[in-house]
Amino acid sequence: MFVRLANQHRQFVQDLVLDLKALAIVLEKRGYLASCYTCGDELNSASFMVSLGGDHLIRFLVSDYGITWTEMRDDRELMKLEGAEAINQLQELANLIKYQVSPAECEVVAR
Repeated sequence: MFVRLANQHRQFVQDLVLDLKALAIVLEKRGYLASCYTCGDELNSASFMVSLGGDHLIRFLVSDYGITWTEMRDDRELMKLEGAEAINQLQELANLIKYQVSPAECEVVAR
């Protein structure tokens, strides 16, 4: 049972890393400063960052050890979420992009 759960978790992390890479590409095409870095070809971890303008930065980290969403403004941490809450917040960011909010509008929404 535990081996199966470990394999499912690894697959979940790999899927999430691929989604983060795709999200970074879409964000860049929409005018945001975004990046997604991974270590190696196994896709077992990633560091995703996006600037929403006005010194507003989102960092999303995923690995076998956990998932973290950190939101910062002016180098101050505003919010830090982990696990399912972090993924829900990532979905909110994806929804902003899905509905074509530009970086300038996002800055207004974030205030």
